[in-house]
Amino acid sequence: MAKEVAGYLKLQVKGGQANPSPPIGPALGSKGINIMEFCKQFNARTQDKQGQVLPVLITYYTDKSFDFVVKTPPTAVLLKDLLKKQTGSAEPNRKKIGSVTWDQIKQVAEIKMPDLNCFTIESAMRMVAGTARSLGITVTGKAPWDNN
Repeated sequence: MAKEVAGYLKLQVKGGQANPSPPIGPALGSKGINIMEFCKQFNARTQDKQGQVLPVLITYYTDKSFDFVVKTPPTAVLLKDLLKKQTGSAEPNRKKIGSVTWDQIKQVAEIKMPDLNCFTIESAMRMVAGTARSLGITVTGKAPWDNN
């Protein structure tokens, strides 16, 4: 018999660094989830992504058990890591923080592809390019789908 889902919880946790302190502890504790068990499982699963911010979707059940899915890092985090910047631009339309090429956009899109709701790499690249623009990052070169 299937377990009855009590709810879902979304968190962003650094890979391999989950601990029971806030924000993880209070979020899980209020739902009755075993905090230490989650931390152990999450850290074991994300050892290879040490220090990267990872979104995690936790499904918890009425019997206090849980499952979780670790997603790919947010696009903004990947782009900032690519440029080695801490933050995006406060005024992305006026102040630019750097530039990326379409090849770099394609690399980020390939990493993000499993979590994006698109079917082609071109549409994923357009989504990543939009995020780059909203961070104040200029996309240089000609888009691969522009044949003009």
